[in-house]
Amino acid sequence: MTSQDPKKSVFGFEVPEDSPGFLLWQTTITWQRLIKKALDSYEISHPQFVIMAVALWLKEHHQDPTQVSIVRLSKLDKMTVSTSLKKLSLQGYVSRKESEKDTRAKWVNLTPQGKALVSKLIPMVEGIDAEFFGKVSQRDQQSLIQILGNLMAEIHD
Repeated sequence: MTSQDPKKSVFGFEVPEDSPGFLLWQTTITWQRLIKKALDSYEISHPQFVIMAVALWLKEHHQDPTQVSIVRLSKLDKMTVSTSLKKLSLQGYVSRKESEKDTRAKWVNLTPQGKALVSKLIPMVEGIDAEFFGKVSQRDQQSLIQILGNLMAEIHD
């Protein structure tokens, strides 16, 4: 039986803050808390907000707002999107119907109430983003966007 050197750590980093994954985790959790706090008074979860914002973006860019396209763009899992859409539908913010092009696909449309709400929330969330990421220079923000974009380009769902 071999004994492990008690001074030898299984971690690949001296301190947690040297791990890009750990820092990304901390940053994401902190940023999500700010968004959640702002959305709570509207009784909308962060995923529900993202779904409505993506549906609006797709519609404004003349793309089909289907559940599949929302999953693809948001990177939310299918179950979260499906469950969230059911709740948003009950709240009167979205309607769903079968696609005329593909009966297996479900179109997601914002109701006038849903469009009004998400149109109010988008500038609020973008303001939180501006304040949160504004702690670093515009140049660093652009570098971060490029780095995160490069990482996402390598991910194939």
